[in-house]
Order: sequence, then C-alpha cells, then structure tokens
Amino acid sequence: MPRWLPRSLMLTMWVVTAFGVALWLFLQLQSLIVLLLISLFLALALEPAVNWLHQHRWRRGPATGVVMALVMLAVLAFLSLLGSMLIGQVLAFAVELPNMTRAVLNWVNTTFDTSFSPTTLLDEVSSASGLVQQYASSIANNVWGAGTTVLAMLFNGLTIALFTFYLCADGPRFRRVTCSVLPPRTQREVLRAWEIAISKTGGYLYSRALMALVCTVAHYLALVVLDIPFAFALALWVGVLSQFIPTIGTYIGGAVPVLVALLQSPWQAVWVLVFVIVYQQFENYLLQPRITARTLNMHPAVAFGSVIAGMAIMGAPGALLALPISASLQTFLGIYIRRYEVEEHPLLDGGGSGERAGAGSGEEDGPVPNGDDDADGADPEDDDIIG
Repeated sequence: MPRWLPRSLMLTMWVVTAFGVALWLFLQLQSLIVLLLISLFLALALEPAVNWLHQHRWRRGPATGVVMALVMLAVLAFLSLLGSMLIGQVLAFAVELPNMTRAVLNWVNTTFDTSFSPTTLLDEVSSASGLVQQYASSIANNVWGAGTTVLAMLFNGLTIALFTFYLCADGPRFRRVTCSVLPPRTQREVLRAWEIAISKTGGYLYSRALMALVCTVAHYLALVVLDIPFAFALALWVGVLSQFIPTIGTYIGGAVPVLVALLQSPWQAVWVLVFVIVYQQFENYLLQPRITARTLNMHPAVAFGSVIAGMAIMGAPGALLALPISASLQTFLGIYIRRYEVEEHPLLDGGGSGERAGAGSGEEDGPVPNGDDDADGADPEDDDIIG
C-alpha cells in the first residue's frame, strides 16, 4: 500500500467531517443568518444618513438611534393609516352591500332574462357564511399558536433592530477590526466593496423613498379631486408598494384605489384607473430615469429576475435584499471587467449603438475611491461610540 494512501484517506475523512459539521451548523443557524443579512442591509441603508449627522458633530450612537427612530415612526404611521383605512372600508362595504346586491341582481335579470331574487341569494350567502363561521371558530381555538407567532415576530424584530444599531453605529470599528487581519492590498479591495455596498444600498433606499414621496403626493391630489375616501392612506399605499415591490407592486398598489373608487361610482373607478396608468408612464419615462440614473442603473428585466431569484433562495428577505445585492455586484464587477469596442453587425441594428456590451450591465458613474481612507469618512478617534 502506498505511503500517501492512509494520509489521503485521513485527510478526506476530516474534510468530509468538517463539511458535514459546517452544513449542520448552517442549517441550525439559518434563521439567525437571515436576521443578520437583513440587519446588514438595513445598516448599509441607514449609514449615509448616520454619516451625514456624524459630519455635523453628532456621535454615531445617538445619530444611529435618531435615524432608526424616524424610520420606525414612518413604518408605524404607514401601518396605522393602512389599518384605519381597511377597517373603515370594510364597514362602508358592509353598509353598501345590500344596495349593491339589489343593483347587481336587477342588472343580471334585465341583461340575461333571469328571475333571481334576493331571497335565493340570501340562502346561498347563509350557507357560505356557515363555512366562514367554522373557519373563524377554528382560528379562535388556535389562539395559542397565533400568540406564539406574534411573540416570535416581535423577538425577530427586536433582534434585527439590535443588530442593525450595532452594525451601523460601530461600522468604522467593525471595518477596522476586519481589515486588521488582511494584507494591505486585500484591505483596499474589501473597503472598496464595502463602499460600493453602502453607496448602492443607500442610493436604492433613498431614491425609492423620494419616488414614493412624489407618487404619494400625486395620487393624493388626484384622489382628493375625484372625492375618493381615505385619499391619503390610499395614496401612501400606492406610493410604498409601487416603489418597493418591483414590477408587480405597481399593479397591486393601483388596484386598491380602483376598487375603493368602484364602491363610490364606476366612472370614478375609471378615472382613477386612467390616472394610475398615466402616472406610471410619466414615472417610467421621465421621473425614474432622472432619479435612479446615479443610484440603481439596472435593466427592469434584470431587477425583476433578481427579485425572483432572491425570493426562491430566501423567501421574502431574499426579495428585499435582491436589488441592492445585484446593484453592488454589477458595480463591483464593472470595475474589473474590461469592455471592448463592439463591431457593427446586422444583429446589433435596432438594439442600441453597439457600444453597450449587454442589457442590464449598466454604466458606472465614475471611478470609485480606492478605499484607503475610512469608508464613511469618520474620524478614527470617534470609533469608540457606544457608552
């Protein structure tokens, strides 16, 4: 037997064992890893605002706390407005349901020469309501499970908030400790990648927030003019969903105001639908290119594919992280991939000038700093910010 065979077998056994242990640890810590990734995304998104306050003589700890508090207040305001709108709209729908039922039955009987009566429909509704009551009873019997789910969500939210605070407030110290174990050339590359991630993640969030603000104001004015109830809540719903859920968020967000307007009048619903369509064209061709030209220059198909891939890998958190990660990778690869002049060919006619190497590759805004300085411009003496 060759001398190297026992050593190779032993090495193979150790490698397989280490891989198995690493895989087991990954599966056991999968939920924690997801929470850390979400916290890292939020920390990168909040860091530009924290850096701005830090440059205006704020300590990083209080600056991070203020920014996070403002974000939480905005989320709570959105959820409270959405909840009040939902409750009020359900009550209004319950009041109008008998009149709507009679109108629909009259139209069906007149159009199709039928003889449906409200009594027949009431019997059908009663049988369906029995199923609804059974479902509600089963939910009521599972109060313990619902309470456990709420507590788990609350714990995860507090965990994300805690990790986000420390990753953002202690960002310079964390980067310094990470780079201290790397050679100088690798340090520059790591800091460059970190700077790109901060730029793209923060740029994505703030550009989307600005577009959501413009969308909310425009839809609020339109809904007020059309005398649609809950105009501000509906406008906020459209603004948030259309900007933070790629492609399909536009249709989901625009469908709710149309349905609410339909409860008032069919013509009001038509006018709301027309405004939503017109505004989307204005946003896609005029507003969005100007705002996102320097923050998230990504082809819509690539963005949508990234969201689908992120959702398939990690579910809802993956969909949230997909666009900033894709934009960061696109920018980082663009630094190292050399581009060449493209020769003219009939297949390139009508697809652009031929100077672009491919759809969705994007053009860079300019040279990225070499990362020798601290990525956020903070004074090294201010790294000790907690306590």
